[in-house]
Amino acid sequence: MTSRNSRFILMVSLLVFSVVRVCNAEGPALVQNQYETSCPKAEELVRNITWRQLKARPVLAAKLLRLHFHDCFIRGCDGSILLDAVDNVTKAEKDALAHTTLQGYDEIDEIKTEIEKLCPAVVSCADILALAARDSVSFLPYLDYDSIPPFKPLWPVLTGRKDGNISLASEVTGDNIPSSFSNFTTLHNLFASKGLDDDDLVALSGAHTIGVARCATFSNRLYNFTENSDVDPSLNATYAEFLKVQCPPNNRATTVEFDPNSSSTFDSNYFNILLQNKGLLQSDAALLTDKNAEKKVEKLQKSKDFFKAFADSMKKMGNIGAGNAGEIRKQCRLVNPQ
Repeated sequence: MTSRNSRFILMVSLLVFSVVRVCNAEGPALVQNQYETSCPKAEELVRNITWRQLKARPVLAAKLLRLHFHDCFIRGCDGSILLDAVDNVTKAEKDALAHTTLQGYDEIDEIKTEIEKLCPAVVSCADILALAARDSVSFLPYLDYDSIPPFKPLWPVLTGRKDGNISLASEVTGDNIPSSFSNFTTLHNLFASKGLDDDDLVALSGAHTIGVARCATFSNRLYNFTENSDVDPSLNATYAEFLKVQCPPNNRATTVEFDPNSSSTFDSNYFNILLQNKGLLQSDAALLTDKNAEKKVEKLQKSKDFFKAFADSMKKMGNIGAGNAGEIRKQCRLVNPQ
């Protein structure tokens, strides 16, 4: 072999090695049962505590699901939504105006405290949040049971996330979090920027089959919507009158179910009411303004199709920012002392 060829092979080898190191510098990819040997009881403990919390407060399922969604959309699924501000000047993500109604922080803290007793500095807060969100929704059908029955989780949660150490309210913008007033183009572009497609957009919107929204997020559809119409013409007229009773002018704090008469059950009814023009938010109604998205809405009326699509999209969303450099926080609200 010539000296020139030897140098060429050496250079290629070094280049490949450097690329591998760069790829691996952000940590391993997410895997199933990451804690099987390092903390074998971790996922069971998350499930048990989440179950107990839900028995006392069933509305927590929607809140944990929303908390996980907002965490993933800002800096990736890194638990940064859980961090408190470090001073009175720089606000954290949870302090942003769009996040003032987020809840579930105390419940995640409780789980983390028990996990740390079992396996100190092993399980990330980001993984705990992802698992608790999944477990809370998966347990909804069993709330009337006195003990935890065997159950099948609605989607697999891959684990191995690290906790980020940056949380900035200034990053909670329309470029990262969808607004209740967003049109379809805005939603499409935002989801695409996170590596999610229109099928994911429609499927994940199905999370609105549980939970509530404040009047402030949709009352613009009821009063002075345009110069020509007080009520959003895309809103079912009878439903609009019902909403006006719930949300008289200037009432911003009252909450209304996303999915009338079915908001405590995780099912496909959201898509049924959407096709009746009873989607509560403008961002819900926006799904019917795109032909392909509307076809997806029609398909997801079937429970089997919805559960599969939602599971696939939650797994995909849970991979946003996977492997990012970070740490395993000892407390979910604080970065570890240096």
